[in-house]
Amino acid sequence: MSAGTRTPTDPAGRRVLSAALFASAPAEVLDFLLPLWAGSTLHAGAAAVGALIAFEAVLSLIVRPLAGELADRFDQRRVAAAGAGLYALSFAGYALADSLVVAFVAAGLGGAGGALFWVGLRAWTGQHSQGGDGTSAYGKLLSAEGQGAFIGYLVAFSLLERGGYPLLFWLGSAACAVAAGSLLRGPREERTRTAAGRGDRLGAAAGRRLLPLMVVSAVTAAAEAGLWMLVLLRLQGDLELSPNEIALVFAPGFVVFVLLPEHTHHLTDRLGRTPTLVVSFAASALFAAGLAVVSTPLAIAAFWTVAAACFAAQIPVEQATVAAASGGRIGRGMGLYESARLAGVVAGPLVMGVLHEELGRVAACVAAAATSVVGALVVPYAVRTLRLPEEKKSGNPTPTPTPGAGPDTAHVREGREEMDASKPEPAQPSAETALGPKAHARKERRDWYIHTVAFALGQLVLWALDSSWLVRQITDGGVPDDQRGPLVWVGRIWLTIWVIDTIWSWSYTIWPREKKAKSS
Repeated sequence: MSAGTRTPTDPAGRRVLSAALFASAPAEVLDFLLPLWAGSTLHAGAAAVGALIAFEAVLSLIVRPLAGELADRFDQRRVAAAGAGLYALSFAGYALADSLVVAFVAAGLGGAGGALFWVGLRAWTGQHSQGGDGTSAYGKLLSAEGQGAFIGYLVAFSLLERGGYPLLFWLGSAACAVAAGSLLRGPREERTRTAAGRGDRLGAAAGRRLLPLMVVSAVTAAAEAGLWMLVLLRLQGDLELSPNEIALVFAPGFVVFVLLPEHTHHLTDRLGRTPTLVVSFAASALFAAGLAVVSTPLAIAAFWTVAAACFAAQIPVEQATVAAASGGRIGRGMGLYESARLAGVVAGPLVMGVLHEELGRVAACVAAAATSVVGALVVPYAVRTLRLPEEKKSGNPTPTPTPGAGPDTAHVREGREEMDASKPEPAQPSAETALGPKAHARKERRDWYIHTVAFALGQLVLWALDSSWLVRQITDGGVPDDQRGPLVWVGRIWLTIWVIDTIWSWSYTIWPREKKAKSS
């Protein structure tokens, strides 16, 4: 199967999604646990904890451009596997750490590993979706990351009090080792010297054109990260919620963010990349402005859920746009994109924290809202600068010519040459779009079996922790009010999702129908 026809549903694609799920589970949890672990186990002060977190982030930022270069010159899955291996060593280091020196070594390994893993994985996704639907492929990858985070938090909250931090870190190391093994399976994909040479020729010009979009991504990521911090401060400080209550406020938005990404392309295929990004930035502005005036957890949860839905649509579109505009150097493009967003994530909380202390919460929220508004206004220019072919919307038989085609000047010829050289192969029917009714029903049943095994294992863990809503309903007829903790709520939501998934998956067996082809 050629690079232009692979999708995340072929064996290699499934292994990539599996690796994303396994690695994201401990990586996401670490962001939450690292300050708590350093303070309680190593007795580190606030300055030392901040330095540890900053060291990992800065090293990851430095390594990301190098990771992009490696992804363009070598097998991208092997690059990601090397990152997963460093992740595994990092978690092992945390498990064995008895001093800040060892912790800093582990943080350094994790920062470098994260850069190699995520840049390699996203470069592979972009490379192998060039003849298909890039937004859909990146949506599936984002959804796998969210599912991994969900599983990671469930395991962490279940085992932390029973096994302590070392057990969680060793489990994280094992999960990352599984991710590395998954990526190393299958034949090596050699990058040809011709393709590498063409990428060098095209990458510089593409990098210049990507700059406006990178700036928009960095600034808006800073606003989003700062806003996240402001939400936590609001819930914990002003509203005096406990950690479990804070988790319940974020839970609906998190569920939306996990479930929507692999489906939002149906909407973005019709709207186009620019309207999708504009709407997402506008929703971020609405959320920031709403946070300045709302005063109840329910209202904050509602605003956050809407924002999470828009982020679920925005991020795959951003990544697919970067991949399409990278001029044959998808690794370099993803390295720049990841660096830009990480720089924003590092700077955002610092800037918003200063605004919050000096001018107050309302001023900080207004600043975040204004930043998102500016992003909504600038992103159309940033996308036009990429000079991508006009998108083919649903119902349009042929793509619209690129606007602004004028006299054949040297500048225009350069742009046309690069677009022609980086243009993907003609889209061919993929395994996902060519499924007949029976094959599609078999695929849905296979996916349901996997989901059901995960559901059963999760319910078994919840039952062992005496927190299974399903078991309590069957044996006791309900859950007492004083035992309705976050795990009981998670189990109930998971049961609802499983029931919906069961009805939907088996409907294809009862009522066979073809998998609808997606517009590219």
